[in-house]
Amino acid sequence: MLAHARREPAVECCGLLAGREGAITRILPAANAAENSATSYEIAPKEIFSLMRAMRADGIEMLGIYHSHPNGRNEPSPRDIEQAYYSEAACFIISPREDSERAVRAFAIRDGRAEELLIHIAP
Repeated sequence: MLAHARREPAVECCGLLAGREGAITRILPAANAAENSATSYEIAPKEIFSLMRAMRADGIEMLGIYHSHPNGRNEPSPRDIEQAYYSEAACFIISPREDSERAVRAFAIRDGRAEELLIHIAP
């Protein structure tokens, strides 16, 4: 995810995260279809359906969504909270900046509220 965000640091990257039993094992990058990709992201419905079909075929489920914030802090914006359509999925927000203290953060966004999640990286 971080490499994806740093490839084009001036635009918001995005994608889905999938796995089994709560463990993310696959990163599925997507194209940002937003009109202004420097300040927002959108995954086109056709691509979402394609990614969902691929996950289903592989026996994995969507566990998270990720995107970057090139020009701001990597915490949920009001727009991120408003558009959190998959409330059961974790929302990972990436900072592509090399000087970022914590380049990857995760949040549960439900009922208009965001709560930071602990990210555990298995050995």
